[in-house]
Amino acid sequence: MFAVVRTGGKQYRVAAGDKIAVEKLAGEAGETVTLDDVLLAGEGDSIADASKVTVSAEIIAQAKSEKVVVFKKRRRHNYRRKAGHRQQMTLLRITDVGTGGKKPAAKKAAAPKKEAAPKADAKPATEKKAAPAKKPAAKKAPAKKAAPKTAAAAKKPAAKKAPAKKAPAKKAAPKADDTK
Repeated sequence: MFAVVRTGGKQYRVAAGDKIAVEKLAGEAGETVTLDDVLLAGEGDSIADASKVTVSAEIIAQAKSEKVVVFKKRRRHNYRRKAGHRQQMTLLRITDVGTGGKKPAAKKAAAPKKEAAPKADAKPATEKKAAPAKKPAAKKAPAKKAAPKTAAAAKKPAAKKAPAKKAPAKKAAPKADDTK
């Protein structure tokens, strides 16, 4: 039997005995994990109900994938940056793909029924608690002025700027006379 599972934002087609490398999952080597997000399942050409299929896997190792070199360059600007990255990954061995009969929906439905049962010492549901009185919002303190950068600037009062100087009036250029 095979299944298509989604983990780490990617989809994998798996069968019992397969080894796959996926995005890092929590757990140590030797632990068993269950891949819950089964998208499709089947046997040969027939397709089974994916909601009833479970995929269990054993963690072989936590490892890093191959190095990816990141190189940035802006031509004619003497700008070059080189960095590397190795993605964390988990190696899995698929141990079982089968109909395990998932029932998480039944557990969720059963939980509210237990809470709905009335208790002997509990107050009736018709009584409502009095709403607490709303308190007025606290007033904010006025904003403080920024402190001067130097001690000398703190002692001197701010000096007034001198008015802008007017440009001197231009003298009229003497006219060129042809009579000499």
